[in-house]
This record gives sequence, C-alpha cells and structure tokens, in this order.
Amino acid sequence: MKQKTFAVDIDGTITENGVGRINLDALSALRHLKKIGHNVIFVSGRSSVEGYLLSIFGGTTHIAVGENGGCITSGPNDHKLLGNKDECFQAFELLKSNIDNVNEKPVFPRMTEVVLERSFDIESANNFVNKNNLPVILSDSQYAFHINSKGIDKARGFKEVMKMLSITRDDVIAIGDSDTDIPLFKIAKTSIALGNSSEFVQSQASFSVSGKSGDGLIEALDKLAPKLSEV
Repeated sequence: MKQKTFAVDIDGTITENGVGRINLDALSALRHLKKIGHNVIFVSGRSSVEGYLLSIFGGTTHIAVGENGGCITSGPNDHKLLGNKDECFQAFELLKSNIDNVNEKPVFPRMTEVVLERSFDIESANNFVNKNNLPVILSDSQYAFHINSKGIDKARGFKEVMKMLSITRDDVIAIGDSDTDIPLFKIAKTSIALGNSSEFVQSQASFSVSGKSGDGLIEALDKLAPKLSEV
C-alpha cells in the first residue's frame, strides 16, 4: 500500500452541528487512516493551533494548516507564518468604516488573518477591496468570513506541508465543503466535496458524496477504500 496524505477541512467536514462539535465516527475513521500508514492533515479556516490540538487528541498527523493557509503549526512552538496580519487588520478597519455590520468574530487568537462574522454582504466588501487595491482577499469558509493576505489560501499553506513531507500532488487526497477548499482541491490528485457543499464547490471536486459533514466524510472514505487497497 502506497502512503497517501489526506488534507481534511474541519468545520462542515468532520463536525456535526454547525458550531464545531466533532463527529466522533468521522474522527475515528481518520485515526484509522493514520494507524494504517497514511498522513491525515487538518487544513482549516480555524487557527492552526486548534487544528494541531485536534491532531494531538484525535490521533492524526501532528501538523495543521490554519487561518485558510496563512499559518502552519507542527509543534507547540513551531509556527510557520505565510500571511501578514497587520495588512489584514488595516483592511478590516477600512471595511468597518465603509460597510455596515462588519464585525470581528470571537475566535482563538490569529497570527496572520482577521476573522469576521458572516453578517454583511461579502460581494460588496470584495468590490471595496478591489476598488481600493487593498493587498488582501476576502473569503467565506461557511464558519466565518476571513481577511487574508493576497496569495494566501489553503493550497498555499498545504504546499508547505507537501515540502515538509516530501510528497507530490499524486499523494494527496483533499476533502472539504466550502469555497475555501477549492484551491486545495486543485493541488490534490483526488478531491471530494461533501453533500453540504454548494453545487459550485461540488463541480470543482473529483467527485462528491450525498452525506453531509461528518457522515459525508465517512461516505467519502468508504468510496475511496477500494482505490486505497489497490495502491
């Protein structure tokens, strides 16, 4: 069996209630993948520290990509920062002054991004960012809106993990549910969108499953099982 590396989103992918409760059957399935020799890396819009802690307690590979690719954590004090929080915060201040209902979301501390409540029109905000040539991007993870440095996304962050593990795209299987997972899908040989994904997100994946969130992840792994046994 050839080792594969699973790049797995957290919220909406291994959760079950919309506020971060982990589907334990899904986590158990991921732990089993690690046990039989595969890598399982969490790639999330949450902080990389949250993803790293989940990997410790969940029994998966002890590396996490957080902040939509802006930060990689591989140890309690090992953080690789790819984004610039200062420019994200400056953009937040401008957005807050010019667009209604732009508010920070209470989250674990971030090192490279600003996280916002999903309480305003993101299309209007993106138009403002583009019109003013701000060096940031706005994205919607379904968990929150995120302000990241231009060029930062889950693919950018995961490429650093690929270097760390000396793997190629042929080794990567990505599983997710939101627009922020699409860049990750594009650098993986195989990508799976879950049933709670939009039609557009599903169209960007290698295939999709009908199951939602944690149940969808289990369905995705069941579909992948024959292929994994062949390699």
